[in-house]
Amino acid sequence: MAKASSSSMFSKILLFKTSWFNKVVKFTWIAFLVVLVGVPLYIYSVIWNPFNLFGEMPSFRMVENPQNDLSSEVISADGASLGRYFRFNRSAVTYDQLPPLLVKTLIISEDHRFYDHAGMDLQSYFRVVKGVVLGGGQGGGSTLTQQTAKNLFHTRSEELRGHFGYLASPLDMLISKTKEWIIAVQLEKNFTKEEIICLYLNTVPFNNNAYGIKVASETYFGKSPAKLDLHEAALLVGMLQGTVRFNPREHPERALNKRNQVLHKLLDHGYIKTEKAYDSLKQLPLDLNFSVQNHNEGLATYFRTVLRQDLDKWCKERDIDLLESGLKIYTTIDSRMQMLAEQAVAEHMSKVQRDFETALGSRNPWEGAGGEEITDFLQKKIKRTDIYKTLEKRYGAGADSIEIVLKKKKRMKVFAWGGDKFVDFSFYDSLRYYNRFLQTGLMAMNPQTGEVKAWVGGLSHRYFKYDHVRQGMRQAGSTFKPFVYGKAMEDGYSPCTELLDISPTLKVSGTVYRVKNANGTYGDGTKYTLRHGLAKSLNTITMQLMEKMQPKNVVDFAVRLGITAKLDPVYSLALGTSDVSLFEMVGAYCTFANLGIRTKPFYITRIEDKNGNVLQNFVPQTEQVLDENTAYTMVYMLKGGVEEEGGTSASLSTAVTLGNEVGGKTGTTDDASDAWYIGITHNLVTGVWVGGDERSIRFPSWGEGASTRSALPIWDRFMSKIYAHPEIGYRKGYFKQPKQFTRSFDCDGASDDSAADYSTGR
Repeated sequence: MAKASSSSMFSKILLFKTSWFNKVVKFTWIAFLVVLVGVPLYIYSVIWNPFNLFGEMPSFRMVENPQNDLSSEVISADGASLGRYFRFNRSAVTYDQLPPLLVKTLIISEDHRFYDHAGMDLQSYFRVVKGVVLGGGQGGGSTLTQQTAKNLFHTRSEELRGHFGYLASPLDMLISKTKEWIIAVQLEKNFTKEEIICLYLNTVPFNNNAYGIKVASETYFGKSPAKLDLHEAALLVGMLQGTVRFNPREHPERALNKRNQVLHKLLDHGYIKTEKAYDSLKQLPLDLNFSVQNHNEGLATYFRTVLRQDLDKWCKERDIDLLESGLKIYTTIDSRMQMLAEQAVAEHMSKVQRDFETALGSRNPWEGAGGEEITDFLQKKIKRTDIYKTLEKRYGAGADSIEIVLKKKKRMKVFAWGGDKFVDFSFYDSLRYYNRFLQTGLMAMNPQTGEVKAWVGGLSHRYFKYDHVRQGMRQAGSTFKPFVYGKAMEDGYSPCTELLDISPTLKVSGTVYRVKNANGTYGDGTKYTLRHGLAKSLNTITMQLMEKMQPKNVVDFAVRLGITAKLDPVYSLALGTSDVSLFEMVGAYCTFANLGIRTKPFYITRIEDKNGNVLQNFVPQTEQVLDENTAYTMVYMLKGGVEEEGGTSASLSTAVTLGNEVGGKTGTTDDASDAWYIGITHNLVTGVWVGGDERSIRFPSWGEGASTRSALPIWDRFMSKIYAHPEIGYRKGYFKQPKQFTRSFDCDGASDDSAADYSTGR
């Protein structure tokens, strides 16, 4: 009986073992088949995406030639970056431009077996699985190549999600990870390790609209990646584990701790040699030089805005996306000259504004022709604003709610010369505040090459968008007079020709028209040479010439020199009553300084694609429109403003005039709405305009708003700064004389000495 029982027990055990063994074998076979068939089938399903179950995958051709959307960069003549046009602010660097310390920090911190795997790191996956089973954070396990795949192809975006991705988050993550594994393997087949590092660092986001290491270095430290120090590289690499969480601007302590963790990894892997060196590095502050790149910041903001309009047209004709194509736009702007121009404008315009406020007192600056305040100025202007139009659509025309909203005060940041400030303003307060500011424009151009070297379109692009170089059109005042004199010189008149300071009597539309000089008189009968008359900017002398030349001929002369605005062929044109831009006035004056060759102002030299291929070269457009002798004679005439007694340019500093040939012309309109100065040297012509955004905004008196107080000092400051920096290349010198100069100036009186010096070319 016992034997039977024992035998039965043995049979049961044997049966159990056999059953267990069969189950293990069955499970093993199933697992083997799943791995052998199921995994490949799953991978192929992810690749081919049947019925959009898994979402789209990039084609292998795309993986072989990844298109990394890049911002287009504006580059100055001296190689500096002026800014970018971007949807996502990203700019590429090559591997050679990456410092070894940055590459080493990245690999040690993010993927220290990077050079040992082919896109997938199995050890990291086992670590992640262990972390999930045991609990605790163990990292994501993604290699640099996988992260590159994610950044390049946006594998976790809504657009690439299939039907399965909406069922559960873990399933969606698995599918996304699978796509990244597949792409990573393909990337490793098609690119070197160095190229993958570049792809990664050029695509990774760093928050604050900074994409890629180049823009991140500039944004957080104000330097290129090549100039990063080790602790700075560690901070940026540490941000990659959470650009929001470890943002040094928003969370400095957290970012500092993460940076030091990265530095400790470098110590553990032997890149930092000693504990002492590590301790020294971790004691360093963040030392940020933070500046978010946008279209309102940096150099030449107004220029970049105007340039954008030209580039949009150029790109449209070629079906190019300016914001994501990675173009390199090489310009004629010199970043050093641009900086000096912006400094000169800021330094003097802050003084002009103080003088303006003092002169106004409690008055508002918007005045009618008779000097009376325009009482409904703000009401009319606010109706042209976008906010008013929006409120009108919301509440209906004439609704009381519109005025209630416009008069409600709120906290806002406003422009101020001492630095931006916060105030409690209503929309009306803001409009009143900003319309009390005088504006300005400055453009400098090389007369021989046509290159625009500096462009300041206003006070601050963040607060004042209107460009006063090319967009602004205002009365030229007396800066138009050289075109009248130029026509006279062309017709055979000499700088030594003498006229009496007497206003001519002209009949215009049946009425008698007589012009007054700036002192309010019709002239005192004194005899002046034409050179001296232009130097003193006598309206009486100019109008006599206008009568002799006739308005239509003067218009034709100005157009020949490059004025493109509509000029009214009337006698008052001699005093600059037609609207022109600073851009075209500077270009026209360059014709005098360039021996009669009109060179159209240009500011783009070439455009390259992201690979450095030249898409188009730009060359100046030139034409001989004036006889060399006539042009040279007009240079002599314009020098009279500096050299003749009582000349309007006499206040220029010796820092500019000493050992230098300088000519120039002031211009102030009758109502002091516009003040101009255009100065010429042998290699640089610069124009300055000062005035209000509205013509009705002006100094209470003509003398207070005269160009000698507002526009001329800006030119003088700018040129003084240029000459203080000879390394820029614009040194003092003398105007080039025609090879066959057939005229000589031997005027009696004050101009003899200067004429003699000039005729010999010194």
